[in-house]
Amino acid sequence: MKTQLLFGDCREKLKELPDNSIDLIITSPPYADNRSNSYGGISPDDYVEWFMPIASELKRVLKQDGTFILNIKEKVVHGERHTYVLDLILAMRKQGWFWTEEFMWHKKNSYPGKWPNRFRDSWERLLQFNKNRRFNMYQESVMVPMGDWAKSRLKNLSETDKIRDNSKVGSGFGKRIANWTEREMAYPTNVLHMATECGNKNHSAAFPESLPEWFIKLFTQINDWVLDPFMGSGTAIMVANRLGRNAIGIEIKTEYFERAKDILIDAPLRLLDKKESYDAITS
Repeated sequence: MKTQLLFGDCREKLKELPDNSIDLIITSPPYADNRSNSYGGISPDDYVEWFMPIASELKRVLKQDGTFILNIKEKVVHGERHTYVLDLILAMRKQGWFWTEEFMWHKKNSYPGKWPNRFRDSWERLLQFNKNRRFNMYQESVMVPMGDWAKSRLKNLSETDKIRDNSKVGSGFGKRIANWTEREMAYPTNVLHMATECGNKNHSAAFPESLPEWFIKLFTQINDWVLDPFMGSGTAIMVANRLGRNAIGIEIKTEYFERAKDILIDAPLRLLDKKESYDAITS
């Protein structure tokens, strides 16, 4: 297993990575203006132009059957949601990405507050992009218990539920509830109910470990390669390491890079170069 930390701007550091080498990219870049104290801020009007060269490099390094998960959130400007996220999705599709799925991260412990024309934000987007329509996905690795509801709901099935309930729109898809009567596990939905990171690891927006863990299990196997080009405090890299995946993290801010290095040193990793890279091989 190998882990590498690269200090610098991902727009330059990504050029050092070989083509078609990464199985999963999972990252949360700076949102428009929201982290101006941490990253200098990017105007929502300029966001797409700023991000698309990065997206091009990510597309180059991602394997043909790999996946890119982008955590991002709209910004309110002059009382309405700015469209930079939607504009970015359209630009990425034009660049050749498939916008395969959208997951919702429901932040169970979001801060309370009051605003004159809206309620508090309690969710964020996790956009899934792929280079091809066929990609690696290991759905069984994230199955969840059926839950107590199944005991009563599936106990006395109606006659309709005992047969295949075909789609009313003629798609050919449908459901047969009886198939699930003896099952203890089910596939999850695309809504992830996870708390935010309370001890923020000296970072303005640290991932909870459960978030990258879920996607790493879903889209990779042991010894696959995971990349976070906006590494921050290194949560995704640490989780990838713990799950037996190879990982590469890129970070431009010295304090976050040093923090990530300190966290990852707890694993028996070998420091090669304090500033430029942090390579390690563990047995």
